[in-house]
Amino acid sequence: MNPFPPGTDEDTPVFVISVAAQLSGLHAQTLRSYDRQGLVSPGRTSGGGRRYSVRDIALLREVQRLSQEAGVNLAGIKRIIELEHEVDALRSRVAELTEELAAAYAAAEQAAAAVHQSYRRDLVPVRQQTALVVWRPQKR
Repeated sequence: MNPFPPGTDEDTPVFVISVAAQLSGLHAQTLRSYDRQGLVSPGRTSGGGRRYSVRDIALLREVQRLSQEAGVNLAGIKRIIELEHEVDALRSRVAELTEELAAAYAAAEQAAAAVHQSYRRDLVPVRQQTALVVWRPQKR
């Protein structure tokens, strides 16, 4: 069951910066700084105001954890986030290719089955003859 309101999901930008700061445990100025550095890029309203999604809040918490608990600097955190996005994209592509491969195998099996069904199964009488041939080289 979807815990979000109808028409929304974890990527829907709904939280203003003050609420996002409170939910993430960070100061609003820190969120602005992260946005400027490209660590967490929230959605924008038509007036330019930041709107954070549930996924953005989770990412803010992860940035804070990596920074404070793991001692990773912000450049390192940005690279980690980029690599995680790349891994997600690659996983999606592997899943697509796996599906394509399964479809290709199924199509090949169907084609082989169609060929086997086209074989004639008639009985053809064969005369049984036995012949013996002896080869003798010519003498020179």
